[in-house]
Amino acid sequence: MKQDLYQWQENCLRQWFANECRGTVQAATGSGKTLLALNAALRLEQEAGSALRIKIVVPTTALMQQWNRAIKNFLPPDSPQSLIGLRSGGRKPRPDCKYTIYVINSARYELARQILAELREGKPVLLIADECHHYASGQNRLIFDFLPYIRPSEDRFYSMGLSATLPSGPAGHYLSSVLGSKICSYGIREAAALHTVCQYDIFHIGLSLQSDERTEYEELTDRMSVLYGKLLSACPALRTLPQRERFELLQSLSAGTDRTVAQTASLYMNLTYKRRNLVCTASVRPECACSLIGCLGLRHKILIFGERIRQADSLFRLLQHRYPEKIGRYHSQLGQQANKNALDRFRSGDIRILIACKAIDEGIDVPDAAIGIILSGTSAQRQKMQRLGRIIRRQEGKDRATLYYLHIAETMEDTCYLPDSEENRIFELEYLPAEKTFSNPSYDQAAAGLLERIKQAQMEKEQEKEILRCLELGRVRTDWLADSHTIETHIRTAGSVRERNYWVCMDKLRKCRLC
Repeated sequence: MKQDLYQWQENCLRQWFANECRGTVQAATGSGKTLLALNAALRLEQEAGSALRIKIVVPTTALMQQWNRAIKNFLPPDSPQSLIGLRSGGRKPRPDCKYTIYVINSARYELARQILAELREGKPVLLIADECHHYASGQNRLIFDFLPYIRPSEDRFYSMGLSATLPSGPAGHYLSSVLGSKICSYGIREAAALHTVCQYDIFHIGLSLQSDERTEYEELTDRMSVLYGKLLSACPALRTLPQRERFELLQSLSAGTDRTVAQTASLYMNLTYKRRNLVCTASVRPECACSLIGCLGLRHKILIFGERIRQADSLFRLLQHRYPEKIGRYHSQLGQQANKNALDRFRSGDIRILIACKAIDEGIDVPDAAIGIILSGTSAQRQKMQRLGRIIRRQEGKDRATLYYLHIAETMEDTCYLPDSEENRIFELEYLPAEKTFSNPSYDQAAAGLLERIKQAQMEKEQEKEILRCLELGRVRTDWLADSHTIETHIRTAGSVRERNYWVCMDKLRKCRLC
């Protein structure tokens, strides 16, 4: 099924053809990398004038199924099923499939041999390496073992690497050498500005450790400070290294021959992990997420991202009591079939909240999730971009997406999820656990003005109570900043009296803000 391409995709294809149909593409999650690659294959075959074999490598089974659906939607409706082959686990496709999708675990020891055999038979081959940052290290490099032997057939081999976050340094150089140089960089900011992904809002929600957790955090920090001072005396280079290189040097020191330095480095790394784990699993996080969802409701699907399976399971049990049969989980300990069922139910709308750990960061297509909650995460930029990318895919009727980033104040955790930009908005909130509510300074100021007017108008208690309910819900949303047309549309199409009351209240807040 033909789909029009965005301008960035057309520009990228021109660069790819100019680069002899070799190259790597860095593009935001949800901006259309899959459609770009399928159009590249179609146009290449039209130019070459002969049947093209397309080999697609992906890191996970879920992503393999996603590509399978995308190819079926791309091909004419009457195309035979035999055109697409899947290679993972025990599944082996027919050797004459036009499109063959490999999970990397199955591709390592056979893909190179198959590509080489087809090239020697005179068949042109296009290799599409999706999430290609996975293939620059370890055993995954085996998929490129055919490259030194293709010289007689080099003019029939083509490649495209796809990633939202291409690596730099040696890994980046390696990918350029096997797939081709970077031909396109299309980030989230550009995608949002050009509306190839949804506009999005980010809420930073500051949390506080409980008193016993704060005491433990400070004790760990003090011990780490003393140890780090000793390590700097032994290895001054630590002071100037970026975080990743510093960690690698500490690992090296912990395995070194100087026993005193090795023990110090090893203890320092152990305390670093304990402190990070303390912050990541802070008891206030699930409590805040429950309060947040209580304000948001289930009108939009919600993806919750966490780092620890135990934490995800704990939140699942808490929410299951409040929203029976509306919550699902997705993580590595549940098994492939259970994860697939949860994802299918989430996609169909049977469940409205999906709690996931790292397993969902890449390769999962959830185009209709409009809300993301970062229950806990790392400082890695790649993970942040991937998680935002999960909720900003465009879909009919979805005009904005919202990400809520829970972070512990006055700790080593990042307080800002991503830098601000002109196209998207960032809001700073604080969670107040005693009241189980949130502080939103700019919103609270406008709400206080509205409440003062209500007081002067001497409304009935029930009306005042209903306005307070609506104001509480709006504190964690951006509806009060919507334009009059949008708010009036919501008032007119509201499905219940309570929903209509909410939008009437937001309209009053909008007018207060303008005054």
